[in-house]
Amino acid sequence: MRYYIADTHFFHRALNTKMDKRGFETVEEMNEYMIQQWNSRIRKNDEVIILGDFSWGSWQETKEVLDCLQGKKFLIRGNHDRFIDDKNFDASYFKWIKDYEELNDNRRKVILSHYPIACYNGQYRKDENGNAKTYMLHGHIHKTHDQQYLDFFQDYVRKQEHLSISGNIEHVPCQFINCFCMYSDYIPLTLDEWICLDEKRRNDVKR
Repeated sequence: MRYYIADTHFFHRALNTKMDKRGFETVEEMNEYMIQQWNSRIRKNDEVIILGDFSWGSWQETKEVLDCLQGKKFLIRGNHDRFIDDKNFDASYFKWIKDYEELNDNRRKVILSHYPIACYNGQYRKDENGNAKTYMLHGHIHKTHDQQYLDFFQDYVRKQEHLSISGNIEHVPCQFINCFCMYSDYIPLTLDEWICLDEKRRNDVKR
């Protein structure tokens, strides 16, 4: 199985106490809880794509966390993943490290970037039932005012119309999903699970 998660920020004390206000007594408690949640779902042969900002810690600290996490790990580099630049960093802990990637997931395209991309490749593609075939998976913005702005942007784009390749007038598909770890209680989720969770989050906001 393939799973996704973003912005765990292991060892990042400021995110626990300030920006995210995660509510843990210590950063050590935060790290332990995230490891526990990860391993509650992920098994040895599962694939986990991390959409950036995995760890604020040194390479040595980050290695200790990686040793505890199950599954095959892939990293989309985030702006805070500074451990990668350490000369002693062992890249083999990840199957690959990239700034951007496009993959297929159960007959759908996923665009993978730490940062949300407004006009992403394959955005207008739909399946035979009219459902979106491409999803823009990202992190970076956490649960902040930027999430609100992106939600407003997505709602606006979805109301616009365009002439499709089949010659029909259709609404513009726009499928951003912020795989922010706090949304999933720090558990990596499948694409289908993220689609459902994102829809629920957006509906709850509108109420």
